[in-house]
Amino acid sequence: MEEPGMDTEAETVAAEEPARPLNCVEAEAAAGAATEDSCAARGSLQPAPAQPPGDPAAQASVSNGEDAGGGAGRELVDLKIIWNKTKHDVKFPLDSTGSELKQKIHSITGLPPAMQKVMYKGLVPEDKTLREIKVTSGAKIMVVGSTINDVLAVNTPKDAAQQDAKAEENKKEPLCRQKQHRKVLDKGKPEDVMPSVKGAQERLPTVPLSGMYNKSGGKVRLTFKLEQDQLWIGTKERTEKLPMGSIKNVVSEPIEGHEDYHMMAFQLGPTEASYYWVYWVPTQYVDAIKDTVLGKWQYF
Repeated sequence: MEEPGMDTEAETVAAEEPARPLNCVEAEAAAGAATEDSCAARGSLQPAPAQPPGDPAAQASVSNGEDAGGGAGRELVDLKIIWNKTKHDVKFPLDSTGSELKQKIHSITGLPPAMQKVMYKGLVPEDKTLREIKVTSGAKIMVVGSTINDVLAVNTPKDAAQQDAKAEENKKEPLCRQKQHRKVLDKGKPEDVMPSVKGAQERLPTVPLSGMYNKSGGKVRLTFKLEQDQLWIGTKERTEKLPMGSIKNVVSEPIEGHEDYHMMAFQLGPTEASYYWVYWVPTQYVDAIKDTVLGKWQYF
């Protein structure tokens, strides 16, 4: 039998006994365990690692507002709009109409649409798109016209002279019956005259109008230089380069028996003596010639 008090004494001895030194293996194991516990504690306090710059998750928070509307725009063309010897480079939708182009020109130049004569291979129709009239990127659009202030500052004798000339023409016999014109018309239709289309109205062709006679019976051709706003009247001897603004009026009349052709005169001075006559002008180009030379804006 164990004696009473032996357990207590043994425990006291064990508590007072100094700790045994650890060997190398035990020391390394104990140190590793302590390091793991410390790292685990610190790990719960560290922030999450930053995302790399190229990471999709980081980019997802960036607004894509700069792409808004991209790719859904209308097809644009580069245009050079020339008015009053000034060039304006603009981008404009290819499927916009001539009427919309006039509004754009108004915003650039201050020239009211009703006062504009817009030309690209002839007058630009208001109801057709730029695509329909085959406008290409880099095209030059010529604009002729005056602002309201310019119009108000201009005297009206020119308009009065035009009205008087028309009234006088109505009183006279048909031009084609007058002796001065008969000697040219009696030569007959030129062999190389351009084809005519009776009852039609067409834009000016891209080539000069040729195969016509002048008052002396010589061959003449008309070239419309829209970029320079000039009319070139060419004969075998020389070419006259006339600013369109210098031409006071344009008159015409169908040739009797050949109503699909006209005789036409350009008034270069103040009286009828300054008329330059051209015979056998195809009827489909008559209105286009008048609009191009005089411009619809002049009648406002």
